[in-house]
Amino acid sequence: MKRTIKKLLPIYLLLVLFLMTLSCKRIARQNADNADNPADNLPQTFLYGICIDSLNVVEYPIKSGDNPASILTSLGFSPSKAESISKAAMQILNPTKLRVGMHYCTFSTPDTTATIKYIAFAKSLTDFAIIDLTADTICAYEFNKDITLRRLYTEGTLNSSLWNVLKANGIDPLLAIKISDVFAWQIDFYDVKEGDSFQVAYDVAYIDDTIPLNITRIEGAVFTHQRKAFYAIPFIQDSISEYFDEEGNSLRKAFLKAPLDFFRITSRFSNSRFHPILKRHRAHHGVDYAAPTGTPVRTIGDGTVIAKSFQSGGGNYVKVKHNSVYTTTYMHLSKFANGLQTGKRIQQGDVIGYVGSTGLSTGPHLDFRVHKNGQPINPLTMEVPPGDPVKPELRDSFLLVKQKVLAELDSFHMNLNTLEQ
Repeated sequence: MKRTIKKLLPIYLLLVLFLMTLSCKRIARQNADNADNPADNLPQTFLYGICIDSLNVVEYPIKSGDNPASILTSLGFSPSKAESISKAAMQILNPTKLRVGMHYCTFSTPDTTATIKYIAFAKSLTDFAIIDLTADTICAYEFNKDITLRRLYTEGTLNSSLWNVLKANGIDPLLAIKISDVFAWQIDFYDVKEGDSFQVAYDVAYIDDTIPLNITRIEGAVFTHQRKAFYAIPFIQDSISEYFDEEGNSLRKAFLKAPLDFFRITSRFSNSRFHPILKRHRAHHGVDYAAPTGTPVRTIGDGTVIAKSFQSGGGNYVKVKHNSVYTTTYMHLSKFANGLQTGKRIQQGDVIGYVGSTGLSTGPHLDFRVHKNGQPINPLTMEVPPGDPVKPELRDSFLLVKQKVLAELDSFHMNLNTLEQ
């Protein structure tokens, strides 16, 4: 008999857990329905799907060392009750994933007992773990804030870096990274000139339709560099969304223009450069990018790591073989990327190391080198083949998308000029 009970016990526990989950989901659905259809059409206020008209809400910051059990105890729950609540919420609230700087809220009755009815833990800006204590059975469920996309537009003329211009105009400067990613194969953003200009339509994700979360994607852009206009038209081909120019040629090429984001060039490719440490002239067959220690260094193309080592001159370095023609070398690294090993296949844009000042170096920078058929070439002037253009059978679809994108950019531009007049 005892053996039979022991065998059946796990099944009973799973059944109880399953029933509790169904009950919690039902309660969560009821809360959501109540939020959408308030009784008698009376105005009601909801927070995380909970009606708070008759509840007091108090918010607390999550501090270093906090875990659900310690937080519950600090709220006045007995150790046994805190353990029960923690176990009930374990599936949606991982104790090791509480993030310092996030918050949790208590929803209590407004009387002298101040009985806690709900507790909400923020897992991110959009995801929350709700613990329902209104019934005899403790229920825990997830609540997710709605995310909406809003199309925005900006334009400008450069008199400084793209980052600085966007920031000065009140635009999230991280848009500069998005723009540089789109045009990474066409434009060297270390070499943008005063007078270069841009028009960009982009989507921003908003929480509750009011709080900006992040820039999701560029939906159309024109960047004029040295009087030449470069277009970016998003289009889906072979189930992959990428960007094409106005002729339908892919903006994606075999190599990125540079292995870093937005830092200045301090030394260019030369057959005779005065070495600042050795104090003599010698060839410098690479490009030096000055950047803070720890700046991520990315491979400019797909390939295989063929060397990861240290040498007295170049310090920590990584060499990548891209194909039978091209290899690239990244030198003076402070450290290598985690998991990077000789023989590993890597993809374009993967982080392979971090800027440093190892070897013969006067300060943190990346010495970047490219070899073609075993011979050093200038990374700033090399030409690489483009990606696949729009397929002939998709040309008509692309032309429709292109017309829509360019018309939207023109409309945004005209409306902005009207507002400024």
